[in-house]
Amino acid sequence: MGCVFSLPEDRRDAAERPVSQRETSFIEKMKKTGKNIIVFYGSQTGTAEEFANRLSKDAQRYGMKGMAADPEEYSMGELARMSEIKNSLAIFCMATYGEGDPTDNAQDFYDWLQENDDEDLSGLNYTVFALGNKTYEHYNAMGKYVDKRLEELGAKRIFDLGLGDDDSNLEEDFVSWREQFWPAVCEHFGVEASGDELSIRQYELKVHTDLNMNKVFTGEIGRLKSFEVQKPPFDAKNPFLAPVTVNRRLNKAGDRHLMHLELDITGSKIRYESGDHVAVFPTNDSALVNRLGEILGVDLDVVISLNNLDEESNKKHPFPCPTTYRTALTHYLDITNPPRTNVLYELAQYASDPKDQENMRKMASSSPEGKALYQTWVLDSCRNILAILEDMPSLKPPVDHLCELLPRLQARYYSIASSSKVHPNSIHICAVVVEYSTKTGRVNKGVATNWLKNKLVNGHKSTVPMFIRKSQFRLPFKAMNPVIMIGPGTGIAPFMGFVQERGWLKEQGKEVGETVLYFGCRHKNEDFIYQEELEEAEKSGVLTQLNVAFSRDQDHKVYVQHLLKKNKEHVWKLIHTDNAHLYVCGDARNMAKDVQTALYEIAEEMEGMTRTQATDYIKKLMTKGRYSQDVWS
Repeated sequence: MGCVFSLPEDRRDAAERPVSQRETSFIEKMKKTGKNIIVFYGSQTGTAEEFANRLSKDAQRYGMKGMAADPEEYSMGELARMSEIKNSLAIFCMATYGEGDPTDNAQDFYDWLQENDDEDLSGLNYTVFALGNKTYEHYNAMGKYVDKRLEELGAKRIFDLGLGDDDSNLEEDFVSWREQFWPAVCEHFGVEASGDELSIRQYELKVHTDLNMNKVFTGEIGRLKSFEVQKPPFDAKNPFLAPVTVNRRLNKAGDRHLMHLELDITGSKIRYESGDHVAVFPTNDSALVNRLGEILGVDLDVVISLNNLDEESNKKHPFPCPTTYRTALTHYLDITNPPRTNVLYELAQYASDPKDQENMRKMASSSPEGKALYQTWVLDSCRNILAILEDMPSLKPPVDHLCELLPRLQARYYSIASSSKVHPNSIHICAVVVEYSTKTGRVNKGVATNWLKNKLVNGHKSTVPMFIRKSQFRLPFKAMNPVIMIGPGTGIAPFMGFVQERGWLKEQGKEVGETVLYFGCRHKNEDFIYQEELEEAEKSGVLTQLNVAFSRDQDHKVYVQHLLKKNKEHVWKLIHTDNAHLYVCGDARNMAKDVQTALYEIAEEMEGMTRTQATDYIKKLMTKGRYSQDVWS
């Protein structure tokens, strides 16, 4: 199994100025601080924000001054005023989230672009780098839209749209784009690169020796002490600490660990609907954190702050400060994903062996051998920062610089496996524990799933910081509409909620249409999860049809798409005649694509359509909201 990158996308930082005093005019801020480049980011898991920070740092190397900016914090109508700043440029690092949607923090900007047809942006120079994933239907939709829309409004594109694909190598796509982008900017503005490839620190370290420990962050995401005194409303900046009331293994045998957890939200005022996602903030494994402290030779319990050297920046600290190195490495920083090339580049200076220094810089370059070395030595080998430090003994970076460079540890999103009609005070999660061996002989463990696995009911600290993210994945408004749910493995999660809800509707005396489930697992007597509940639902008539593909119980593999084809007459009648809603949940890379292809084939065979007609037919179902996907890769 390859590396597992848990990259759902991010939120704002704590310990910053209250919004009331904040300057919403980025033009005034740029004038005041002498900046001519602004890098906006639309980010859900922090990657686009990271890229924006790298680009704004780059500007300095070219004798320009840049700032990274969250569009949610500024008045974006001011883009029309960019001509007031000499040699100005706006860069947009835009991630796409879900089914071609903007990230949460770029939603308002997206709405503004759509609504303002008479906006004149002729004084705006811009470029866009888009972050997406090819396995998804709407690849890089948000970045492509921003690029096209700004041009329509009269802005001048000074460099081509960059497309980053997280399914192959997002980092390489970004580095290659950036490598060509800066020379184009220099040419456009007639400036020379200063050739200043020095490492530029963004934050300075302050060690606190006599600080009252009540002023120190201990893992809170937002407000200091917010985990001790909880106040609604709860959201990404103010998560609720939900007690774990159930944590059981779902599979009867086999070497994987599939688990079902229940989080208690009593008294939180949190509302959710079937199909929504629950986001949880995990913590890193203390063994990894201790080993990092050991290898860097530092006392992890020193209280520190990292303060932004740019006093005008909205982002005062890279993570909530003051805090300890231990808290930062446990709660705030991502220490398990392979580090991106800029981290290697900046750390290279701390390697005492010139060969190590050279290799680290090479991996961050855009030379073919450098890219290949990064691909094999870091990505394919799944080396996280600890593995890199262990395998390069000459590398001894100061811990504060390392903490400045590492990305933020992100919330993880899970499809909710319950219905609020049946369980108003409880949220169910269904997940598989991630653990695999790497090419270097190490065992890598998924941060969130291993942390959840160890949440013992009634145990010490068995609470989970969480919030709800609304989704478009919804049961039909009319209960009479049939539903076809396709969800192998943990993709069954939202359908457990759907089945509970359809059962509840029946109990309310509502007429409920056909409810059909296609589930898949490896072996009937190993990982047929929720078997009792599903068979009970079938017996009571809530599930009108339960189809299960056991992929490995016979000599040829059988998957959900095979069962769909086998039942093509019934499937087609539900879709074509009975107005059924289709739902697909689970793996985006293979399953979701294979299911879509099976549906094309069914349309061809049942209705005599050509492939083009079949594709159009299925796409129409999507635009009408009758074909919904909740997929991940």
